[in-house]
Parts: sequence; structure tokens; C-alpha cells
Amino acid sequence: IEAFKKQGYQVETYSKALVGDELIEKIRDVHIIGIRSKTKLTKAVLDEAKNLMAIGCFCIGTNQVDLKTAADKGIAVFNSPFSNSRSVAELVIGELITLARQLGDRNTEMHQGIWNKVSKNCYEIRHKVLGIVGYGHIGSQLSVLAEAMGMTVYFYDVLQIMPIGQAKQVESLEELLSISDFVSLHVPETEDTKNMIGEREIMTHMKKGSYLLNNARGTVVQIPALIKGLESGHLAGAAIDVYPKEPAANGQNFDYYPELLAAKNLIMTPHIGGSTEEAQSMIGIEVSTALTKFVNEGCSLGAVNFPEIDLRAISQEDKDTVRVLYIHRNIPGVLRAINEIFANHNVEKQYSDSKGEVAYVMADISNVTQEHLESLYNAI
Repeated sequence: IEAFKKQGYQVETYSKALVGDELIEKIRDVHIIGIRSKTKLTKAVLDEAKNLMAIGCFCIGTNQVDLKTAADKGIAVFNSPFSNSRSVAELVIGELITLARQLGDRNTEMHQGIWNKVSKNCYEIRHKVLGIVGYGHIGSQLSVLAEAMGMTVYFYDVLQIMPIGQAKQVESLEELLSISDFVSLHVPETEDTKNMIGEREIMTHMKKGSYLLNNARGTVVQIPALIKGLESGHLAGAAIDVYPKEPAANGQNFDYYPELLAAKNLIMTPHIGGSTEEAQSMIGIEVSTALTKFVNEGCSLGAVNFPEIDLRAISQEDKDTVRVLYIHRNIPGVLRAINEIFANHNVEKQYSDSKGEVAYVMADISNVTQEHLESLYNAI
């Protein structure tokens, strides 16, 4: 908030997610909107946004935004893909140890006044095999931390990725599941990852006595299959931080999956993977910086639905220099028409790129008078 206010932006804040008519009313005239995961910017909502230039998702995911509609309207969408990676990776390390030592169950028993000192089926994580599904920012950080604790790391990803440290990539999800003592999921929510882990993956491909950890998206794991794996004893334990259905606010009863509440050696947390002071601070800095650079300078680096371009910022020494920004359909002839307009001016720098059906031109033009500026604006 302070980052925007320092630059003269007028800021309105709301403590909870907005929905329906209330959201439409608020978005109608704003130039920038910042949201978390529970605010849904659908096509119907975006159609009402008459002045919107950019959307900031103060989280990793962007599936709460209709990205195509935003792009079609020339609205850039930014997120925070890096800021909470360490926090999530550290949470997974804690879950690995907690599951291997059954600390959750022992803690519950102690709170009930039960002293149950056991070592059966309690293990070190050293020399165990960790399988990571999705080797992005979080998965790769987790791999480094796990190796430092003596684990052997394999990973599966749809892309060929250069591993960090000694981690090894495998060819298929089934292969990864079959060799792993612990399986940790770190994939985005897409049609391909929906219900990725079901009964076949758990009961047929995962090792008996293995552990499943989901800190990715709630739709990745089929909850009935997870329950069957735990109740049958095929899974020795699990940790889940995300769910197919989650309460809209703190304090609401979480009673969607009663079978989970009775499961043994199951760690359940309320979607707190990135909920640390450090991560939240960095998310605020990362997204607010991207938004203000886009509005102030036209820089679209980091946009998830938009061509990514940038030019060196115009300095005080660049007198009478203006930056022209033009978002247009990616069709033949537009760039030629723009350059014909620029032909009578001194173009210092120019950059053009496209993504899908959207293209974006940025050009710095020097020796521009007020009269020239009006002429350029009207021509474009």
C-alpha cells in the first residue's frame, strides 16, 4: 500500500474478498486492482471494468482471473511466482519429518493426556527417496533442502529441466511414484493436473508405506482416493495444505471431508504454505513493483498473459522525450502503420513483441513538443 501511496496513487483497501455486484461496482472505474486467490475476476466482471489497466495477483496462482479476456482487453496480469517459494519449501521439510516420526499423532495424544512413547514405524528421512512432481521455483528449492538433509531426490516435470544439485529427472509420473518414499506435489492448477493423483496412482503406483504431500492445488488430489489410501494402510501418512473446496473466511467450520478428520498420521493445514511474514512482505513488494513499473513506464516483464517488453527508463537528461505505448491485435499491417506515424519523428528506442492474439509496441521519441504529442496521440 505504501509503495503505491508514495508514488501518488489513490488506494482503497478491503479486508475480505469481494464478490458479485459489490466487486463489479468497485472494479468499474479503477485503473489497477490487487487481489488474492478468493476474488474471482471472470469475463462478466472484467467486462464491467472500463478503465482497468493491470491486475496484480498477490499470490502465485492466477487461475482466479480470466487471462484471455484480460489480454483481449489490453489488461496485463502480474503475480508473484518467486516470493513464497522458500516458505512453502520449508513447510514441506517440516511435514516430511513430522510424518516420518508421527509427530502429529503424538502431539494430539499428549494434548489428550496420553503418554505413548513408540518407535515402531518412525523413521529418519536421511537416505529416503523424495519424489517431486513439478520442478519449478518451489520444487527446485525443496530439492536442495532435502538433499542437504541426506535425502535422494527424483523429480518429474512435463519440461526437460536442468536439475539443481544431485536431483535426477524421471520420464513418467508412474516411475516417480513407484520409487519414492515421499511424494510432494508442486504443480499449477490446469486441466492436465486436475485429479492427477487418484486411486490408480495411490493404490497401484505408489509404494506401500509411502507418504503423499500436497501443497500445490486442491484439485490435484482426489480426496476419496487419499482417504482410501490412508484407511487401507497403503499410505503411511499424508500432508495436505490445499483442498478442492475451502472456506471463504477464517473461523468457518471446515466440515467438507469428515473422513479426513479421523485419519491417522495426516497433517492438515489451512492453506498456509506461503503464509509467513517474510513471504507476505516479499509478495507485496514484488507485485506492487511490477504494477507501478507497468503503469509508470510500460514495463510488462513478468506479465503472465501479455507480451513481456521493457526499455531503459527515460531520465531527466532525456528532455522532450516521450514514451509511446500501444497495445493492439497481433495482425499484419499494424506495425507498419505505427512506424509510418513514427517516420516523421526521431525514434530513440523501440521494442515490439506479441503473445497469442495480443501485441505490444513501446517506443521512445525525442524532441517532442506539446503540439507533436497531441498529433502523435491523435494519429495512433
